[in-house]
Amino acid sequence: MRVGVPREIKDNENRVAMTPDGVRTLVEAGHEVTVELDAGSGSGFSDADYVAAGATIADAAAAWDKDLVIKVKEPEPAEYRYLGGQIVFTYFHLAGVDPGLTAALLAGRTMAVAYETVEDEQGRLPLLAPMSAVAGSMAPLVGAWYLARFNGGRGTLPAEILGHGHGEVVIVGDGIVGRHAARVAGAMGARVAVFGQRAERAAEVERIAAGIEYVVSDKGQLEERLVRADMLIGATLVKGARAQHVVSEAMVEQMPEGSVIVDVSIDQGGCVETSRPTSHADPVFTKHGVTHYCVTNMPGAYPRTSTLSLTATTLPYIERLADGGAAAVLDDPLFAKGVNTCSGAVTYRPVAEALGLMERFRELEDL
Repeated sequence: MRVGVPREIKDNENRVAMTPDGVRTLVEAGHEVTVELDAGSGSGFSDADYVAAGATIADAAAAWDKDLVIKVKEPEPAEYRYLGGQIVFTYFHLAGVDPGLTAALLAGRTMAVAYETVEDEQGRLPLLAPMSAVAGSMAPLVGAWYLARFNGGRGTLPAEILGHGHGEVVIVGDGIVGRHAARVAGAMGARVAVFGQRAERAAEVERIAAGIEYVVSDKGQLEERLVRADMLIGATLVKGARAQHVVSEAMVEQMPEGSVIVDVSIDQGGCVETSRPTSHADPVFTKHGVTHYCVTNMPGAYPRTSTLSLTATTLPYIERLADGGAAAVLDDPLFAKGVNTCSGAVTYRPVAEALGLMERFRELEDL
């Protein structure tokens, strides 16, 4: 199999989809790997490292002109011209991004295999988990930075100071993002309320750190907490679909002046009604006196950690794709859940529904 690893061009995206060790694994299995010039430099991997592992270094066009293309983030508009019948394996988040990407994938008859919709035997999302953990761990730290008065924040430091906790943090969602955010916020010393929908998770979440309270999701209680919250972290997830607006604009209006929202769900459209995508270069905006941080590639801020965590999880799947091509996906129903487009059709129902493309929807087995 001819495998390409392009350099990520999304704003301040310094992750890379394969490490030199991963390249070596594929090359030793008989595959040809082309890595774009400087693709790994942001994560601490030089072109020489990839050459030593057996890769060829080339330009973007050569890296894309392969049977299988491995990326971290969805193709940017400047890359749409390269889409043409290959398998692309990356985070797509099609329900939450510009529908122009889906149109380009359909026009190119690309098999788009999305990390975020591949499932395991328990129905979990194993390829989404590592980056969810990074983003969740980042969220309280980012929020604390923007709470600083010189950043326009209300001046609250979420921390334990001489035995007294400061800062009210509300987390909406009790999955991987929410639990990692709670762990960091609780360790800082803030008072943390995690809103979820499963009462049986309460004991598990409250054991994460001192000062964490689990609240079975209730609109009235959420409104009451947000009135005094210093920080809101959006951490909801609907598999492959657009995130629901759990926090309304009216709720945001009631939050304290200078409070901060970190909407980690923004990849899928955001769970806060006032959220809109931002970038690392321009990460925040203010609405109703509340700072909104809605960066769509949060883990890109810590590329070394993120790359190592991501590639340790994706490499076994990449090996299967390189060895078996499309058949490796089609023969495994759980892997096949990752296929969002194929042969000019949308093959993942939540994406088709979110984008109003049900007329282009086909079951994968019918293609």
